Amino acid sequence: MDLLRLRAARLKKDEFCAIDSTSRSAYGNALADIHWGKNKDNLPLEQTLEVVVYTLSSHMPVYYRTFPGNMPDSRSLETILTDLEHAGFKGLILVTDRGYDTLRNLEKYILRGQPMVMCAKTGQRDVVKAIRGLGEFGARPDGMVVDPEAKIYYVQYNIDYVVESSSQVVNVSDRLKLNLYFDPVRRSLELMEIDIALSVQKAALCELLERRAVLSDDVVVKRDYCYYTVFYDVVTRVIKSFELNEKKVSKARMLSGFFSIMTHGVDFGAMEAFRVYGLRDEQEKYFQQMKDQMVSDRQRNWSEEGKTGRLFVLFVSLVLSSYVRYVWRSTGLYELFSSSLDVLDEMRSIRLIEYANGVGVITPFVGAQVDVCDAFGFGVPEGCAPVYMSQQKFVRKRGRPPKKVTERDS
Repeated sequence: MDLLRLRAARLKKDEFCAIDSTSRSAYGNALADIHWGKNKDNLPLEQTLEVVVYTLSSHMPVYYRTFPGNMPDSRSLETILTDLEHAGFKGLILVTDRGYDTLRNLEKYILRGQPMVMCAKTGQRDVVKAIRGLGEFGARPDGMVVDPEAKIYYVQYNIDYVVESSSQVVNVSDRLKLNLYFDPVRRSLELMEIDIALSVQKAALCELLERRAVLSDDVVVKRDYCYYTVFYDVVTRVIKSFELNEKKVSKARMLSGFFSIMTHGVDFGAMEAFRVYGLRDEQEKYFQQMKDQMVSDRQRNWSEEGKTGRLFVLFVSLVLSSYVRYVWRSTGLYELFSSSLDVLDEMRSIRLIEYANGVGVITPFVGAQVDVCDAFGFGVPEGCAPVYMSQQKFVRKRGRPPKKVTERDS
């Protein structure tokens, strides 16, 4: 918590902070948080859930916590918000994906007066109501405006939402808005995917019916044949018939091409909210950085103490690595190197050679290594710069003394 308080003190007011999680598979099975869950790497291993809060302006991780591998993102939000409050984080604007979109969490934001930008599920009640209100349409819905740069249509709705807390205190939402977007290209692709799924599922069910096959458990049946209602013998689980779930297909076609973002406590237009939410891409790259550059794609410890220590070291390492990435993106290094990893590789060849008598020599800094030092504000060690100043001694004569002769590496 002391570390998190120090991180909180570095933040500016109204800083955008993305909350997201990633799964990490584990080799051991003795840790308390190791559980079976939705493994993002599709590996047959138990996992933990690693949550990180990442600033989208200064590009730095400021908070971390681990959760059991079977806990959905939506259930972890209360703990995260409480941690942030006790660590002294104030005035944050939280940015979250659809995994945190639940009625429970929306009401928590309202009760806490928490500003947020949250991607909302299109199946949510208010979103479905807004889409149905647009009516039937051809190329685009009436009442939506196009953004020439993003090439999508948008419309914004104000929502009044009143929540009563457990202490019977009534809280009214603060500028709660639903931003609805429509992408015609995405709609055409999703409609085609629905038709493909209908064809594939029907062919598979016809084959099962012809063979009078025994079905798997209900969860697998609903997942593999989501657009059909399958009837089977309760005792033997032999398939008897199936029929198209027209209501579900109709709803899927109606929602295709739409996506939505909800905002609370901020004065954002629809496209401003869209562009703020787009900053989350930075955090996805952060997770990739954690698993690749930090070689932390697996839990390689078998004790709680080892896990706690590794997480702390990993977080501090990511702070340093993120700072390198931030300097790379915000200075001229962006034109010289294709990634922040290339910046580190450029400096990797520098050596400090130590001799038995305690004398040390640093190898020369050449080429882009000098540019890296300038970008980070590091001084090149004496005698290591590519510019050499002649140490020739001149006999003192009358008049102006001669300038030192310089030599620059070509």
